[in-house]
Amino acid sequence: MSRLDGPRAGAAPGRAKSLVIFVHGYGANGEDLIGLSRPLGTILPEAAFVAPDAPQRCRASPFGFQWFPIPWMDGSSQAEMERGFVAAGAALDGFLDAERELYGLPDSRVALVGFSQGTMMSLEVGLRRTNPLAAIVGFSGRLVHPEILLPQIRSRPPVLLAHGEEDPVVPFAAMGEARAALESAGVDVMTLARPGLGHGIDPEGLTAAAQLLEARLASPAPKAH
Repeated sequence: MSRLDGPRAGAAPGRAKSLVIFVHGYGANGEDLIGLSRPLGTILPEAAFVAPDAPQRCRASPFGFQWFPIPWMDGSSQAEMERGFVAAGAALDGFLDAERELYGLPDSRVALVGFSQGTMMSLEVGLRRTNPLAAIVGFSGRLVHPEILLPQIRSRPPVLLAHGEEDPVVPFAAMGEARAALESAGVDVMTLARPGLGHGIDPEGLTAAAQLLEARLASPAPKAH
C-alpha cells in the first residue's frame, strides 16, 4: 500500500508547532476537510494541517476514496470490510509516524479530526498509539469493535465526539455507545449532541472542536524525541 498524502495548509515543516490531521469520510477525499484549516488556523496560527486521501478508491463513489469498504453500500463482503479496516489502520498509523517525523513534532503535538468513517479510523488508530496524541475529535462516527478496546488501548488522549440527532447514515445512538466504551477504558471523553443536524459538521460542533484543539495545542511545543 502506497504512502498516504493529500492537501496541506498552514505552517511548513520546520516552522509548525503543532499538527492537525483531518481524516475524511467514505467516498470523499482530503479536499473535503482541508477547508477546516481556515477557521482552525485563526486559533492555531503556527499549526500545520494535512488531510490525506484514504488508501482505496471508493467502489460506490469512483471519484472519492474509502478507508475500508462497506458491504451494505458497495456490495463488498464482511471479510473484505474487516481486511480493509485493518489495512487502513496500519496505513494511517504509518502516516502519523511519517508526518510526525516530517514536522519534527512529538505525538503530544498531533491531533486527529475525523468525520464519519474518518472518525472510526481516528479512534481505532489514535487510542492504540504508544504515546498519547494531543486530542481526537470525531464527527458523525462510531467506535468500531468497542468490545476489544479495553484490552487493546495503549494511550488515552482526550476525545470529543459530536453527532447530529437526525443523522441518517450513522445512527445518533452510536455516540452514546462510543462514550460508554471510552469511559470504561479510562478515556476523558466529551460529547456534543446536535439537535436537527443530519450527517455533517455544524458551527457548534466546529466551535467545540476548536476549543479543545486550542486548549491542547496552543501552548509552546516541546521538542520531538
